[in-house]
Amino acid sequence: MHLSPNVCPALVLNADFRPLSYFPLSLWSWQDTLKAVFLDRVNVLSEYDREVHSPSFTMKLPSVISLKEYVPLKSSPAFTRFNVFLRDQFSCQYCNDRLPTNELTFDHVIPRSRGGRTNWENIVTACSTCNLFKGSRSVREAGLRLRRTPGQPTMHELQHTGRRFPPNYLHESWRDFLYWDTELDYDF
Repeated sequence: MHLSPNVCPALVLNADFRPLSYFPLSLWSWQDTLKAVFLDRVNVLSEYDREVHSPSFTMKLPSVISLKEYVPLKSSPAFTRFNVFLRDQFSCQYCNDRLPTNELTFDHVIPRSRGGRTNWENIVTACSTCNLFKGSRSVREAGLRLRRTPGQPTMHELQHTGRRFPPNYLHESWRDFLYWDTELDYDF
């Protein structure tokens, strides 16, 4: 049986059992996962029902793995279009509409034509309608209001925000590891 690389991905957790990333979700292909298992770099925490075979070996494919050595996360995120969208929760910072990424733009709060820089403090997520309406005017001149003052987020803030936007597919074996630090409901 031939498996494609995007079948049976493994959720990758750091040594502290937190995902390396929530958005995008830290996943490895089954091939990379098996290689890490054989090199003794990971612990297998959960498995799929599917198996891989060789003439002398059979193994269930791992669905959740944890790294044996802790990988420190960067303290500051890269300044990318996607990270700006994530910081702003995929919502226009003028009208608050939430849109898919292919319908979002980014806007210079202080227009570039007026010396505005392309950085965390001057870029916000905007829908096309608001971005075109604002044009090269200031927020005040356009009669708009920012929902939140832009600034550089921490990696922790982006990870926290990313947890609210789960991918379309979550294998049931991943669920216990993705939301393990959320508050549990309890009975009195």
